[in-house]
Amino acid sequence: MASCLFSICISSIPEAAAQGSGAEFAVPTHGLYIGAGGSLNVTNFGTQNVYALGLSDVYQNGVRVSSGSAAGPARVPMGSEVGFAPSAQIGYYQNFAESRWLWGVKAGYSYLGTTATTPNALLPQAGAYTYTQSGLTVPFLGNGVVRSYQTRSEHQVALTPFLGRSYERGFLYLGAGPTLTRLNTQLNGLIGFADINGNRSDISGAPQNFSSSGWVWGAMLVVGATYFVTPSWFLDFTYTASATQRQAGNYYSTFSNPNGPAGAITTGALIGNSSGGLVTQGATLTLNRRF
Repeated sequence: MASCLFSICISSIPEAAAQGSGAEFAVPTHGLYIGAGGSLNVTNFGTQNVYALGLSDVYQNGVRVSSGSAAGPARVPMGSEVGFAPSAQIGYYQNFAESRWLWGVKAGYSYLGTTATTPNALLPQAGAYTYTQSGLTVPFLGNGVVRSYQTRSEHQVALTPFLGRSYERGFLYLGAGPTLTRLNTQLNGLIGFADINGNRSDISGAPQNFSSSGWVWGAMLVVGATYFVTPSWFLDFTYTASATQRQAGNYYSTFSNPNGPAGAITTGALIGNSSGGLVTQGATLTLNRRF
């Protein structure tokens, strides 16, 4: 009996060792999961389309002596920026019956947090002013100068259905879906100038700031690969490319400039709008827990 017991003990040692090694396991065929990580993104802010209109009245000793206006479109190039974004996601996947092919869907959130800035952006304008008493109209050229034109990408939410194929320790997948992105535009230090009789004049006086924010729809393409470290934990690496619609903003402000020639006071309004979108490419890595 002692030898039998001894043989049982000897034969059980390799089995226990094999169970404890955990070297191989079957990737689960379905699962709900959540994950967190980060992404490195290249954001192209493209070109901002701007339209600016200035209205003015000039008063001398309390009497209006002339009225004028100037307007025009402009295009402000914003360039590209690189930034790191924290990311989180929740999703579900499932293999088709008796197949390596699978389907899934995931929702993701990133705080892009990239900003593009163009200093001293020029907004060309053309207009005319009319003398009150004589009715004489004089054309002139001018421009608005924005000391710092900024656009910023903030929150982005994406919903991505996907199809994939599983392999020994994970699956590859391809997906596409809608995005919702919050964009912010700021025009800092705007002054309206006019070139009259060869002289450049500050029409609007003190610099003014304008801003607009809004959520815009877009679309995202995702190429991804997962690697299961254990049946419950896996890494998810994705390449993403997304584009948004243009976020539009409208601006309005009055001004009063007391520094005109011979004590003249100029009052009026600065009116305008802008629009711009972005294209983003990114590489994202998340650690995910399957339930």
